[in-house]
Amino acid sequence: MARYRDSLPQLSSDLFLTDGGLETTLIFRQGITLPDFAAFDLLKHRQGYQALEQYFRTYASMAQKYGVGFILESATWRANPDWGRKLGYDHESLAEMNRRAIALLDEIRQEYETEKARMVISGCIGPRGDGYVPTEVMTENEAELYHHQQIQTFRDTDADMVTAITMNYPEEAIGITRAAKLAEMPVAISFTVETDGKLPTGQSLKDAIEQVDTVTDYTPVYYAINCAHPTHFADVLAANEPWVQRIRGIRANASIKSHAELNESVEIDDGNPEELGSQYRQLLNNLKHINVLGGCCGTDERHVEAICKAVLPLLWAHFANTFAKL
Repeated sequence: MARYRDSLPQLSSDLFLTDGGLETTLIFRQGITLPDFAAFDLLKHRQGYQALEQYFRTYASMAQKYGVGFILESATWRANPDWGRKLGYDHESLAEMNRRAIALLDEIRQEYETEKARMVISGCIGPRGDGYVPTEVMTENEAELYHHQQIQTFRDTDADMVTAITMNYPEEAIGITRAAKLAEMPVAISFTVETDGKLPTGQSLKDAIEQVDTVTDYTPVYYAINCAHPTHFADVLAANEPWVQRIRGIRANASIKSHAELNESVEIDDGNPEELGSQYRQLLNNLKHINVLGGCCGTDERHVEAICKAVLPLLWAHFANTFAKL
């Protein structure tokens, strides 16, 4: 059964890591073919299952080593109806892949979780269309109906929450939030932004978050930013406004390239792990409430470990200062 669904531990001030760029790691570092970027498709055979198992073990072991929390994000970013249909999955076989993805993470949690390294299982929800280009824009009601199936499947597993990742317009995020609320599942919303810090639609991050909160009565437990480099959004987060406080997670790309440039790349741009860790530390200097940290495209365990090493001293210092004031 779900362990933390009624009390998510990452809502504390403790550090929680996530994994890095699952798909780019599998494709570019391990040479695994992923049709349509669909990592969940690996779960249909033993070799693929083992590849995902080893991938998540690497990160769970890291969290255990450093004594920090970890968000186990399922390999289901593409496991929604349209993408599943393209790969030959019907309703039931797609639901089975979503269940297998969560069962794999439950096995990892049972093996690696400790009192200091609490591990939350999240059912990953991806966009219906392209993650970078909002070509198939739905209404809020259409999005709720479309994503309902996957979220209901997660509800009946050991998943503690669902996380919508790489959202590029608010109506889809609103529909997912409503579907999650109906399923009584905590939901986090992660938007992606372009190099100017705005959503691919041109809407500001502030307006998108405020729109979702207003329409859903602040249902998301928190927001995050993913699939963009820190230099793309650092200035946007400098605003000392309430909407910024709603952001708790960062999963940045390794590369400073735009989405369009990344789409055209035939080789991985893995940037500089230490530099990325330093950029995270700079962000957290002023945004101490952000505590869910990991990577996205081009990142791997090197980047996430560099991030962990860079920000842990900040969190320890913050804890010491807080304790001294008591």
